[in-house]
Amino acid sequence: MKSRGSLALALIFFGAVYAQMPVPRDFMMRGTPYDNTTSAGLQSDVIIDIVTQGDSAVWLGTGRGLSVMRDSLSATTFSTSSSVTSGQSSTDLPEAAISGIAASGDTVIVAFASDTTANGDEETKGDGVAINYSADDTSNVSWLYLAQPKDSTADTTFFWDGETLSAFPITLTIGNIIYDLAITSDYFWAASFYGGLRRLDRSNISAGWERVPLPEDSKSEFLCGGDNSGFELNSQEPAQGGNRNHRVFSVMAYGDTVWVGTAKGINHGILDDMGCIDWTHFWYPNDGISGNWVVGMAKQEFNGQRRIWAVTLRADEEGEVNGISYTPDDGQNWISVDALRSERAYNVSANDTLVYVSTQNGLWRSKDGANFALYQPARDAENSDEILSNTVYTAVHDRRSYYGQALWVGTPDGLARTPDPNSNESIWRIFRTEMTPQQVYAYPNPFSPYSDNILDGDGYVRFHHAARKSQLIQVAIYNFAMEKVTDYDHWLNKDEGALKWDGKDSNGRPVANGPYFCKLTYDDEDHWVKLIVLK
Repeated sequence: MKSRGSLALALIFFGAVYAQMPVPRDFMMRGTPYDNTTSAGLQSDVIIDIVTQGDSAVWLGTGRGLSVMRDSLSATTFSTSSSVTSGQSSTDLPEAAISGIAASGDTVIVAFASDTTANGDEETKGDGVAINYSADDTSNVSWLYLAQPKDSTADTTFFWDGETLSAFPITLTIGNIIYDLAITSDYFWAASFYGGLRRLDRSNISAGWERVPLPEDSKSEFLCGGDNSGFELNSQEPAQGGNRNHRVFSVMAYGDTVWVGTAKGINHGILDDMGCIDWTHFWYPNDGISGNWVVGMAKQEFNGQRRIWAVTLRADEEGEVNGISYTPDDGQNWISVDALRSERAYNVSANDTLVYVSTQNGLWRSKDGANFALYQPARDAENSDEILSNTVYTAVHDRRSYYGQALWVGTPDGLARTPDPNSNESIWRIFRTEMTPQQVYAYPNPFSPYSDNILDGDGYVRFHHAARKSQLIQVAIYNFAMEKVTDYDHWLNKDEGALKWDGKDSNGRPVANGPYFCKLTYDDEDHWVKLIVLK
């Protein structure tokens, strides 16, 4: 059976100014407990990140560890341990959720985050990264683990471009979470809220992570050889002398170019031969982006053109709105997309002329960058299944020959794939946590219709059944007094989606909290399930 856990893979903000920011705050980890062995199938339904690599690999960042698909049929979840050692290689990964993945060539790097308790409160902390240099070798998967980058209290300065700059040291892992990663020929790049932008020299891993300066909030540039007197790298609140542009949430890098999204806009960097970076800083209201909180970016190349896309959400400036913005000329001009104005997005990706935006309301797609169409939540007719969530965290259009054409979609309720990305009536295959085939049960249990599996405003509980002969399943729900509150028929051969209940009685009214007895009739037998409704 599935068990429930939760990981508040959340942004830790000072004050209430970020209270409404739409990053996944409480990912419900629907999965099995860690068992310290490599497991067949997914261990969590929450798919946070999808990255493709090589001929067929699809890396999946989930709420309960790292999974990979190397064929079109099944996933494998990597083994975990509570005692991985920084600087050493192991077949085990930390017991944690995945907060970021990047892949290039045969190398993949993964970032981790988990819950901890501090001063009686549950907080989220960064749990470091793991690097695999031979990801295509499935027979010998070994990970080099590196602890979360942080500073000592004495690290109040750092060396950059031949001079010593001031810095506020980040000494804790709480709130110091890597949300995004990138790989170039010389560096691994990490985007962290408290930790800022850091990079790791691929030719000298033992030297550790290097702090990378970004322009201060009110500055449009930070240049190599420039006058940097008075500069301090500080991710605290401005009232405490810090800069929101030093709080980093997304990074994208290619060639000599780095793009960085922060809580104060977008930074475009060009590296010189010595590794120094000339930065240009864009932010609202000076430039055309919709908002200053930038949590995702993508590069689109088509017909000799290049566009840089960014998820630009509302931070704290008057007039900011959630949305998507892009530049057709490396930042000289920014355009906010009218069609997705006020949309709460999580990620953006691109493939040739196509752009995909993953949002709280679903997955949007555009062929021209101006007009967007919304996909319906995935339905797997062959397996009588469906994604019970409008929310989409991430999506990737996969054109590798192994898959032909495929669209991978990550949601809070599983992974979906279609071989026909061009159709809103696509044939979908849904992957989620392995179930016990012959058992009959409800999940999640307890069930809250106000927070679990929210689809078009209603919450749902699923019933797992073991029907072998019947095409019809008759469902009857009874309260604690064994009074029937509702009943209905579910046909397995009529593409009715998942076998589910919305927590309402036969008159459409939400039922009260308490125990309910659910009778599923199929294969000439009654099968009973006890369900707790807890709103």
